[in-house]
Amino acid sequence: MNAKIEKQIGQNIKLLREKAGLTQELLAAKLQVRGCDITRSSVAKIEAGQRHLYPDEILLIKDILNVPYEDIFYVE
Repeated sequence: MNAKIEKQIGQNIKLLREKAGLTQELLAAKLQVRGCDITRSSVAKIEAGQRHLYPDEILLIKDILNVPYEDIFYVE
């Protein structure tokens, strides 16, 4: 995947997470409760564009943040 796109998606997730009032730790905990094996460090790497997103993570993040896919995948 294109590094620029990954970085933009990560930034989108960070902004959406902050708008929802969640810390990286809390987002990771909510993902874990729903069966996703992820740490706060992994969330930080996703937000920095340094780690790929898995399909199940995308589905859960969308649900937890209560946003449409367009908000996550918006790229300028």
